[in-house]
Amino acid sequence: MTRAVFLDRDGTINVEKDYLYRIDDFEFIPGVPEAIRLLNSAGFLVVVVTNQSGVARGYYTEEDVDTLHSHISNELATVGARVDAWNYCPHHPSGKGRYAFPCNCRKPLPGMLRDAAQRLDIDLSSSIMIGDKLVDMEAAIAAGCRPILVRSGYGRIEEPDIPVGTEVFDDLYSAAVSLLQ
Repeated sequence: MTRAVFLDRDGTINVEKDYLYRIDDFEFIPGVPEAIRLLNSAGFLVVVVTNQSGVARGYYTEEDVDTLHSHISNELATVGARVDAWNYCPHHPSGKGRYAFPCNCRKPLPGMLRDAAQRLDIDLSSSIMIGDKLVDMEAAIAAGCRPILVRSGYGRIEEPDIPVGTEVFDDLYSAAVSLLQ
């Protein structure tokens, strides 16, 4: 079994923008490509787990999400970094059509992390979840991972609500550097 770092997307990897799906609107948070490269070099699998309720709400399609993820992967490759797996939840209880139901993959539930662990032979107990929201921390704990909050995105706002003892860093780069020490 291998170790993984699970990453939230919006507010952790990229600058937070409501319902991001257009390549033109994508912007890395400074230091993120380098942070992911460091995690890759240290032998971690890097797995993105992101709620994408914009699909359920009809704002964009799953194909739009896949296109953006391909773009991000291509940008990361230019600096020798990679995401090993992209997992997203397109559901929302108040969504539309086939996406309108309560699922077990939407964070704070641990479904995306458990699914990736099963597919990629990941040891959840030696893995880490990094995100900018309480739901990321709750998903980590429910899956048996170590939670880390970053203050980018909504992190500064949500920091007072996170579980006591959760590690907190300013951004993904500082969290990655700390993990490698």
